[in-house]
Amino acid sequence: MLVTQQEQLRTEVTALVDRLGPGRSSLIPILQDVKWRYHDIDSDAMQIIADLLDIHPVEVYGVATFYAFLDPEAQGEFVVRLCTTVSCELAGKETIARQLETELGIAFGETSEDGRFTLDHAACMGMCDQGPALLVNDKVYTRVTPETVRQIVAECRAAYSGHAAERQGGYLV
Repeated sequence: MLVTQQEQLRTEVTALVDRLGPGRSSLIPILQDVKWRYHDIDSDAMQIIADLLDIHPVEVYGVATFYAFLDPEAQGEFVVRLCTTVSCELAGKETIARQLETELGIAFGETSEDGRFTLDHAACMGMCDQGPALLVNDKVYTRVTPETVRQIVAECRAAYSGHAAERQGGYLV
């Protein structure tokens, strides 16, 4: 018997609820895990999470859409975020932005056709003294140069798994 993606998701979220507890305090870690595993948080996932936490689905939707890092829309395996603060602007953010678009072949706000990369902005990473700053999934890069961008993209391409593999760091295992 084949297990559907919904059944698999329900099993995974149930295990998380068992480990984290059934309260609202478990919502963000569960959303982070679902986002990491599936690269999106669709309406079915929101309903399953709401059911298992015994909260209204609109609460799940509200939290998922409030936090930029939980964006429910599908994203690539590597989400590349460039800091947009004034300090990063003064440190050369625009040069880095153009290099990222060139290397990835996509504009900010887009995901590559192969699903590997999403290019986005971040309001602040707390690295104002080390700009321009870049975040790739959970890894922060500081004092980024065009050459650094080429190296980062090459590392990501070399590490691409093509599917949600075991986590090497991140939210929950």
